[in-house]
Amino acid sequence: MLLLVSGASGVGKTTARLHARHLFERRRLDARYETAELFTLGPVPAVPTIAWRQEQVEAAVRRAIALESEGKHLLFAGDPVPLGEALAAPSADRIDIAACLLDVDEEVHLDRLAERGEPAELVPLHQAFAAWLRAHAVDPGHLPEAVTGDAWQAMRWERWVGRSPGPEWAMTVLDTSHLAPQQVGAEVVRWCERAVRGEAPVFRAGWFARG
Repeated sequence: MLLLVSGASGVGKTTARLHARHLFERRRLDARYETAELFTLGPVPAVPTIAWRQEQVEAAVRRAIALESEGKHLLFAGDPVPLGEALAAPSADRIDIAACLLDVDEEVHLDRLAERGEPAELVPLHQAFAAWLRAHAVDPGHLPEAVTGDAWQAMRWERWVGRSPGPEWAMTVLDTSHLAPQQVGAEVVRWCERAVRGEAPVFRAGWFARG
């Protein structure tokens, strides 16, 4: 299974991946889970583009498929990869995909962006993307052009673009506003275990043909 942790900048995706990896190792779950983010899947260009990101998402999907043959799962976290990009990756029809959106309230988000030294002119863009991700979590028809523009040509957007909200479109949302980094990691590990057991929303391989 591909376990995608999504979210806007500053919500704790990379921190969650690192703490989750530590917990996997401590609990001896690392034989069942591997972790990755974009920069671990290949060289990063000097100027990353949307198309490059989407090609790397396909690399993550293919890695998850390879791990599945070994009885393992891939936790893909650390980058602002929306659910729709994972579902539209060319090979995504061959693997089960679960997604967890990390979110924070607006005040906490602003504080975290300030702590990171984010340029003031970029803050509204981060806020807008966070709002889009919240809407995308429940409605595949909400401004799909936010991710389909300047896209890698191999992406299969027709799997979800144009769909209306419905029970087949679901993901887990985790509010990290008041959680310590270790707590976020622990919550992500719990979500991984629930998803693998089928106790959290999962897009089963080929789901779009049945929806």
